[in-house]
Amino acid sequence: MRSFTVHTGTAAPLRRSDVDTDQIIPGRFCATHRRTGYADGLFGDWRQDPGFVLNRPEYQGASVLVAGEMFGTGSSREHAVWALQEFGFRVVVAPRFADIFRANSLMAGLLTVTLPTGRVEALWDAVEADPRTEVTVDLRAMTVRAGALHEPFTLGEDTRARLLAGLDQIDATLRYADDIAAYEQRRRPGLPTSGTAA
Repeated sequence: MRSFTVHTGTAAPLRRSDVDTDQIIPGRFCATHRRTGYADGLFGDWRQDPGFVLNRPEYQGASVLVAGEMFGTGSSREHAVWALQEFGFRVVVAPRFADIFRANSLMAGLLTVTLPTGRVEALWDAVEADPRTEVTVDLRAMTVRAGALHEPFTLGEDTRARLLAGLDQIDATLRYADDIAAYEQRRRPGLPTSGTAA
């Protein structure tokens, strides 16, 4: 998984709340379980509208999506995360995320940053006033910067360390493979094992 330390890019203001995963990637685009091939389906219904934010030329190439309250509700489909990443987003900023969507995102390396509603509105105003506004999300310093805005955010330390190192949960577990094997060797015979001990 690609590590995340600091990302700077332009942002797309998605002034909508309660965006569910079927809106992020409609079901008809989710025919397989591969992780690729979903960029064209991202917001597939909304992108039929030429005025939709991702269709507007001033937001082409944006890599930070700034959304409203409760982004990623609905089903647990991972395709929503894959579509956002494949389209080019590295960060989604919102006042609140659906728990499963946020967990899927952080497992796949898409950083979800929670900021207070007023700070999200300030970001919307800044990038709408000047779409060239650069937004810097610094996972080391745990801050979001854009023009005069300088806002801290929080994230669990285990998740932060994993993202900084570019490890998914399997990779993070495998770093302890020797310790796990040693533990299994010490266990009393007859107890269930992980299946890896002799």
